Amino acid sequence: MIVFELVCPKHHRFEGWFASADDFGHQKGGGLLACPTCGNTAIEKLPSAKIRKLEPVEPSPAPAKKAGPPAAPVQAAQMSPAKLNELIDYVLAHTENVGSKFAEEARRIHYEEAPRRDIRGTATREQTEQLVDEGIPVMPLPIPPRDDWH
Repeated sequence: MIVFELVCPKHHRFEGWFASADDFGHQKGGGLLACPTCGNTAIEKLPSAKIRKLEPVEPSPAPAKKAGPPAAPVQAAQMSPAKLNELIDYVLAHTENVGSKFAEEARRIHYEEAPRRDIRGTATREQTEQLVDEGIPVMPLPIPPRDDWH
């Protein structure tokens, strides 16, 4: 199995799971891929981070299940307001806010110059594109100020 981050011409991003890179090519060439948001079939693969094979680790007991974000990827626009609030609350509770230093800190973590942890902050579109080009996984998630919530 291989997972690719995909994008349509309207900049809707989503994941695609394929048996192999060739399988992705066959599905794309056959017009079998479509954006789940708008249905566009002009799908492109985005650059992704390299996966490093790690040493095997002894299995540990499964931690108690806790509330978290939805298990399957869902577009924020498709979520009910209650679920979107739940997702935002989870992100706020389980990430460190690094503010405007997001791009810098994401690079430091990626290049193992800082401890690995989940962070959030602000970045320009250009900074976000540079991070993606470097293979650093980022997920834009606009979190409005609480007064703007409905």
